[in-house]
Amino acid sequence: MRKQNKAAAEEEASRFHSELFDWGEALLISLATVILIFVFGVRIIGVQGSSMEPTLQDANQLLVSNLFYTPQKGDIVILTKDSFMESPIVKRVIATEGDTVDIDFDTGVVTVNGEVLEEEYIAEPTTTFYDVTFPQTVPEGCIFVMGDNRNHSTDSRYAALGMVDTRYVIGKVLMRIYPFNEIGTVS
Repeated sequence: MRKQNKAAAEEEASRFHSELFDWGEALLISLATVILIFVFGVRIIGVQGSSMEPTLQDANQLLVSNLFYTPQKGDIVILTKDSFMESPIVKRVIATEGDTVDIDFDTGVVTVNGEVLEEEYIAEPTTTFYDVTFPQTVPEGCIFVMGDNRNHSTDSRYAALGMVDTRYVIGKVLMRIYPFNEIGTVS
């Protein structure tokens, strides 16, 4: 009977170690997967400032991805340009390479390739002029970006940022993840 109890205890201990190993292995695989997703797939980046109001607010947290991404007109992107600002900024792509952008600051109308943009997402018409003259044609490998809060946004109308090389684009905004009552896609 002692042999049976000892064998049962050894079998129980062996099962426990096996289960513990399985749990540890699953935890490590899960952790590695999450790390890989956040390093190569998506990032969480916070909005700083009011340049994207009313679409995005200061302190919103965004899920951003650059996997297989090429900037398109209308996309909301996160970019970085150390000569302009050290931290990432969020802007909307208005035009891509080869497009010609013109802005009538008297009427606040933005045109791309002669077509007036329908911009229901902006806070107000574009009446603030910086130091870039228009019309402007977007060079190869670049994009022209603006904030949705046009008269309170430093963007491609300002020469220090200017046309943005697509290599500076961190990724496209996929969705807002904070505040929790506003979780969802943004457009």
